[in-house]
Amino acid sequence: MQIAQSSEILYKINDKPPIHISLVLALQHILAAFGGIIAVPLVVAGVLGVNTADTAYLVSAAIFMAGVTTYIQSRGIWKIGAKVPCVMGTDFTFVGPSIAVGSMLGLPGIFGATILGSFVEIILSRFIKPLRKFFPPIVTGTVVALIGLTLLPVSIDWAAGGYGAADYGSVTNISIAMAVLLVTVLLNRYGKGFVSSASVIIGLVFGYVLCGALGLLNMQPVADASLFAIPTPLKFGITFSMAAVIPFITAYLVTTIETVGCLMAVGEAAGHTLSDEELSAGILADGVGSFIAGFFNAGPNTSFSQNVGLIPMTKVASRHVVQIAGILLVILGIFPKFGALIAIIPNPVLGGAGIIMFGMVASAGIKTLKDVPLNNRNMIIIAVSLGIGLGVTVRPDFISQLPDFVKSLFSSGISAGTITALLLNIILKEEMVSGESETLITEDSRKQA
Repeated sequence: MQIAQSSEILYKINDKPPIHISLVLALQHILAAFGGIIAVPLVVAGVLGVNTADTAYLVSAAIFMAGVTTYIQSRGIWKIGAKVPCVMGTDFTFVGPSIAVGSMLGLPGIFGATILGSFVEIILSRFIKPLRKFFPPIVTGTVVALIGLTLLPVSIDWAAGGYGAADYGSVTNISIAMAVLLVTVLLNRYGKGFVSSASVIIGLVFGYVLCGALGLLNMQPVADASLFAIPTPLKFGITFSMAAVIPFITAYLVTTIETVGCLMAVGEAAGHTLSDEELSAGILADGVGSFIAGFFNAGPNTSFSQNVGLIPMTKVASRHVVQIAGILLVILGIFPKFGALIAIIPNPVLGGAGIIMFGMVASAGIKTLKDVPLNNRNMIIIAVSLGIGLGVTVRPDFISQLPDFVKSLFSSGISAGTITALLLNIILKEEMVSGESETLITEDSRKQA
């Protein structure tokens, strides 16, 4: 894997920015990930018909556990955690399995399957070293590019007002998103020092204030949220069932592949090549975090690719910053009103920042691919992987008639494209430069004869 230009990084992985700067940059990471963290429990609870009070509790539990797992991943405890700036949370990959299990066994079944399924990642984390050879630059570059490209439609939906919104694509929504985008780009490009590093959060605050002035902020969720909520282990009980864990096993396999790609993307952006041990510790953090989450009424935890784009944008790769983000998430999980203040950020505001953040992730992947020989074999791998990954992203019904196991493996554009790249890299033989050299020598010999 090609290493990003370290001269562009203001704070490297092990650097500790001043506390006032770290707090702002940590909040920036939280704002980038918050929508994804709370979306999964909201969707699952809504489909299962969970009452309002319990839904609010599930959201707080998800935020709390995202903080715990983020801290473990970035800080490193014993041999758990890759010690890189990676934010964690529950991924949409687990929505389908959670609804399927919850429909049969309720919330206790979901948490039981979360705990049992976590052993898939815990076990797989011990085999990362032999698997590493399957992730050469042609694969990692394609995967990193896919992470950004498959997230861009999400940011566009946000910018338009949110998928299914009555005012989707309105002039107001697009104008707010573009205003946030413009402010963020200008501050990042022409701001100095802290202003440039904090360009995303400044842009988001600008959009927040703008929406408040336009009367577009709904403060009711803040008023409705409780002031204090202590996470209670096994609040809803727990049910272990081997039948229930089966759909979770596939989801854990998918997120393991995605986490490898995400951790490599973090390393790429931070100018740090992850060792086999760091990758193993990162996958182990996924598994252990999910194991703990099941006991604390939350879903499986995995790496969040949304935050990768913040590193090249802010030029801050400090894991210390993300550790603080983890601590803040824990606090937000205990004080739901503070979490609600973040949750009410209008979608167009997030969309404006998301367009550039996710675009930066795609750019990092392209940067890796530029040093890969663009011969026929490699171009086929890139073309087919991007085609499948983006195709599944924009047309998810493409796989609707396939067997459930296959649908689970290809449930997201990232997993679909990653699996495709891995398979093609194994199947298609390398184009040997030495063979070309031998041909040239033979031709020269013939000319001399």
